[in-house]
Amino acid sequence: MGIELIRIDISEAEKLWKMQTKAFCDLYEKYQDTDTSPATEPLDKIIMRLNQNFTYYYYIVSDGVKVGAIRVVDYNNDEPKRISPIFIIKEHRGKGYAQKAMELAENLHGSENWELETILQEKGNCYLYEKMGYKTTGKTIVINDKMTLVFYKKN
Repeated sequence: MGIELIRIDISEAEKLWKMQTKAFCDLYEKYQDTDTSPATEPLDKIIMRLNQNFTYYYYIVSDGVKVGAIRVVDYNNDEPKRISPIFIIKEHRGKGYAQKAMELAENLHGSENWELETILQEKGNCYLYEKMGYKTTGKTIVINDKMTLVFYKKN
């Protein structure tokens, strides 16, 4: 499996936005988290992030096919780096792409001092992050009666 991360620039904003919306639509349907779902983010928010000097968006590419994307927030100082979001398009899930993308992101940005949050009810996501060395911080935020965010840290 040949996986690589390819940096996304502002010219790809709309393509990235459409890809993200498609990838998160099932979770949005399930949890109806209008205020927090990447499926409901406006294009302007993607453009704003792409213009931030501390945001790094990458396509996750397998054998020339864009299977997903990952955003790394890296201030290049002592603050924790963040993954927010990472996604794999539905038809490409379950093949280890997210795990490999996280490993590649660590190779690019350093393997220590990371944080992220995910949906507590999505046990597959929690399992992936725990397998990658992330530990729960104990912090949770209830979004609605169906969904709670759980926070993770990796030192």
